[in-house]
Amino acid sequence: MSPNEIGFSFIIIGILLIIGKWIRVYSVKLQQLFLPSSIIAGALALLLGPEVLGSIVSQFAPESIFARGMFPAFMIDVWAELPGLFINIVFASLFLGTRLPDLQKVWIVGGPQVAMGQMVSWGQYVIGIVLVLLVLAPLFGTNPLAGALIEISFVGGHGTAAGLGETFNELGFSEGYDLSIGLATIGILSGVIIGIILINIGARTGRAKFVGGKQSFSDKGKTGIVDLDNRDASADMTTRPESIDPFSVHIAYVGLAIGVGWVLLEFFVWLEDITYGQATDVYLFEYVPLFPLAMVGGIIVQAFSQKFDRFQLIDRKTINRVSGLSLDILIVSALATISIAVIGDNLAAFLGLAIVGVVWNVLAFLYLAPKMIPSYWFERGLGDFGQATGIAATGLLLMKVADPNNETPALEGFGYKQVLFEPFVGGGLVTAAAMPLIFQFGAVPFLIGSAAMTLFWLLFGILYFGRKKTADSTS
Repeated sequence: MSPNEIGFSFIIIGILLIIGKWIRVYSVKLQQLFLPSSIIAGALALLLGPEVLGSIVSQFAPESIFARGMFPAFMIDVWAELPGLFINIVFASLFLGTRLPDLQKVWIVGGPQVAMGQMVSWGQYVIGIVLVLLVLAPLFGTNPLAGALIEISFVGGHGTAAGLGETFNELGFSEGYDLSIGLATIGILSGVIIGIILINIGARTGRAKFVGGKQSFSDKGKTGIVDLDNRDASADMTTRPESIDPFSVHIAYVGLAIGVGWVLLEFFVWLEDITYGQATDVYLFEYVPLFPLAMVGGIIVQAFSQKFDRFQLIDRKTINRVSGLSLDILIVSALATISIAVIGDNLAAFLGLAIVGVVWNVLAFLYLAPKMIPSYWFERGLGDFGQATGIAATGLLLMKVADPNNETPALEGFGYKQVLFEPFVGGGLVTAAAMPLIFQFGAVPFLIGSAAMTLFWLLFGILYFGRKKTADSTS
């Protein structure tokens, strides 16, 4: 691939994002689903690419210039490499520019949601592995590694699923990439649709006492357009451009975080090799991707900046723009290169995992959240439900609808939750290591460990936090 081909591939992604944005602006149905423009753009790229348009045209006119879709082969090759690169930027940015809070406050305010989120995530491993071992593997020959796909795709989202692409290949489960991207799409759609349904039911039954419903979003809010008179600065300039552009500084800090993560990963690979690796022939870290360690690198860089940088050069708003751009590119490129044929060949596994994943998330919210979250369980549990089916943004969206004026501790608790949640599950170290662990030790030992963790967080949430119900409880 030449530099010109790579550059042109990015230009087309930009054009697709613009088209996706304007489709969302004028499509009421898509607005009601709150679908990000990047997903619309990625779906459009998939439809116009070799998997849909190319497949249809090749059946009737194999010599046509559109027999492989509207995009040249080199562009598809470039796009296929982007998710694995940009996921490192997304995860390295998670804690940069965010003042690391006191862990005691994190635990007091966000503890119930930490317990709930951990329980749901580990439970996704349990139900996924049980389904694979009892049904999918015996009847359809599904790879046991598929048992990890619900947590990877639902809690991890498109970014995590795409970032594990190389791990899927190294473990001989290449079809897992396409299945996980497809499941991530199902997760976001189900999270928004079912979440809005739950809010409406909650409003009618009195469980959702602060719900603003659709009235909490203006027409321009639904389209994703900020009113001209209400446009705040998207970032704060922490350096003067004549010395160095602020955006350049923040890109550099993200790069530093990724570099620290790479050093950590290489250290763990080396340490594993000289200790138990050679003796037992068990290797885990060589299958672990970079992005969870890039997140750890971000925490380290932020901790040093918070302690030693008296100028506080890292601005969270700017970091959000860097991360948002990277996530948009990642989602478009991941969806554009998904293989529909692979999903079709593994349709039973795809549908089975999607159904049990959604059912588990709904049941956990309706029946376990009231027992684990001592107050405002509906609003706080919605955030966990949204994150467990899609991404953190889905949880934020649902909480915004259910509690538009932030009258509950849902938003604060959800933010604190990430400090003790993201480093482990939902794209963290456990998510990255799940498939290597299943590959090395088998599905049954990992199932036992996951069941134990699910039970631990369930009982801890019920017996520790659940007993702290207050008069503010909306149960």
